[in-house]
Amino acid sequence: MNITFRQLRLFLALADTGSVSSAARVLHVTQPTASMQLKEITEAVGLPLYEVVSRKVYLTEMGHELARCARAIVGEWENFEQQADGLKGFTRGKLKVAVVSTAKYFIPRLLGTFCAKYPDLDISLEVLNRDGVVKRLEENLDDLYIMSQPPLNLDIEDEIFMPNPLVLVAPKNSPMAKKKMIDIASLKDEQFIFREKGSGTRMAIDAHFKKLKFKPDVRLELGSNEAIKEAVIGGLGLAVLSKYSLSEASTQKEVAILRCADFPIETSWHIVRPKGKKLSPIASIFKKHLSDQAKAWR
Repeated sequence: MNITFRQLRLFLALADTGSVSSAARVLHVTQPTASMQLKEITEAVGLPLYEVVSRKVYLTEMGHELARCARAIVGEWENFEQQADGLKGFTRGKLKVAVVSTAKYFIPRLLGTFCAKYPDLDISLEVLNRDGVVKRLEENLDDLYIMSQPPLNLDIEDEIFMPNPLVLVAPKNSPMAKKKMIDIASLKDEQFIFREKGSGTRMAIDAHFKKLKFKPDVRLELGSNEAIKEAVIGGLGLAVLSKYSLSEASTQKEVAILRCADFPIETSWHIVRPKGKKLSPIASIFKKHLSDQAKAWR
């Protein structure tokens, strides 16, 4: 079987973009050239690797296997390039990070300070819901993954690097905002606005209320922290949110963190990667940067 390294990169681009024309742009070749190269790859393997339905490319089972193999080979080569550059005194390369949506309130700042130190890096940041991040983790698409509720069904390496307190919030003008302390029993007649089921925040909330034997009256389930904050400001109910999502001054003027004996819910931010995955030099430096910055913040 004779497939060149450049052809592997092309097939990986096809798998990532789902389009022959997009894969051609990634590799800076014409679409006819990309189509010819992909045909040669298929002929070399001797089995169908993909099919095109309504202009969308779908990989076959063997195509997915080739994509996984290509990703591993390309990843090892990029690691080698980074190590060679490091010995020559250069610090450059690619860093791919996937984070759950709530992490967007602090990860860009951490990336900003990291990029200030290493301006020649090519950084890709994917911000998704928890299911999206877990899917990328399963497929080993990134160097590191940041989330608050790592999956229990995957073989992973998991390191806690920063606390993630979940606080109880209400409109700023709510009578409860003026109380020095409230207890969970006083919330029995209140309505709540929660994140969607499956999100890390929701998983922590459900587990916490179950432990307290408290059944909240859920009025709304929304897919973003911004939507929940607006609903709280609009007087639709109480919410439980990561304290990091309340850092903006405009939000603090309209939302109050309630003082409750059973809050905050103590959760943590985790750095996750597949078990046994060898980190690239840049990923190792970034992982240390996250831990160092978290200590400074604390």
